[in-house]
Amino acid sequence: MRVLVTNDDGLHAPGLRALASAAMAAGHDVVAVAPEGDRSGSAASIGNLGEGSLLPYRSVSFDGLDEVEAYELDAPPALCVIATCLEAFGARPDFVLSGVNPGYNTGRATLHSGTVGAALSAAHFGLSAVAVSIAGHERTVAHWDVAAGLAVEAAGWIAAGDEMVTLNLSVPDRPRHEVLEPVHAGLAPLGVIRTEVLDRTAERLELGFRPTDSELPEGSDSAMASAGHVVITPLTGIRAASLVGVDDLLVALKRSLAEPGC
Repeated sequence: MRVLVTNDDGLHAPGLRALASAAMAAGHDVVAVAPEGDRSGSAASIGNLGEGSLLPYRSVSFDGLDEVEAYELDAPPALCVIATCLEAFGARPDFVLSGVNPGYNTGRATLHSGTVGAALSAAHFGLSAVAVSIAGHERTVAHWDVAAGLAVEAAGWIAAGDEMVTLNLSVPDRPRHEVLEPVHAGLAPLGVIRTEVLDRTAERLELGFRPTDSELPEGSDSAMASAGHVVITPLTGIRAASLVGVDDLLVALKRSLAEPGC
C-alpha cells in the first residue's frame, strides 16, 4: 500500500527516517512529507490559510532510501497530511504513519501533540493511521528501529481489517527482548511529562517540562508506558457530544433572542 510518513520534528529527524525505512522494508510504497523544521506541540493546527496561500516546499533525498519520495513542506504536520491526501505529492496515500516521536505522547496531553494531530487529521480523509512515540530524548534514543518496526506491524494489522483506526502507540527505548508485553490502555489524566511555569517577568513567561510527579492511574497509558510496556490506545477525533438538559438550554437561548435589544 502507499504509505505517507510524517512527523512533527522535521523531515530529517531520525525517527522519521527509521519509520520510512521500516515501511520500505515491509514492501510499502512510501512518500515522506514533513515540516521543514520542528513543529512539536502543533496538534492538528493548519495555520491561517486564505485565498492565494503559498506553501514553500522542496523535494529532498534520503541517503540509503533512494526509493522514498520525500518533501519538506513549510507547514505543520496536519497540513502535511491534508496536502498529501489532496494529491499534492502524487497519488493519495492508503495509510498514514506519524513519528517516531522522541518522548511519549500519552495521557490527555496527546491533544497537543503534532504527531497525534497528523494521525487524527488522516481520519478526516477516511484513512487509518498510527502515531508512534518512544521514551527519551532525540539525542539519547537508541532503539528507533524497534518503535518503527512495531508501528509498521500495527499498520499492517489495521490495514487488513475493515475498520478505520487511529492508533496511538507508545514504545519504550529498549532492545526487543527487553520490551515488556504490549497492553491496551486508556488515556491517563496526565502525560509522562508535564508543563510548568519556570519564570515570569513583566513581559515574559518561561515554560518548561518536568516528569509527572502525580500518581498515575493504574493501567493507564502513561503508567504502563513508564513501566516499560508497549502501549496501544485507539483514539477518536472531534465528534459531537451529548449534553444533559440541552432542551432547557435551547429554551433559554430562544427566550434571550426574543428579548428587546438582543
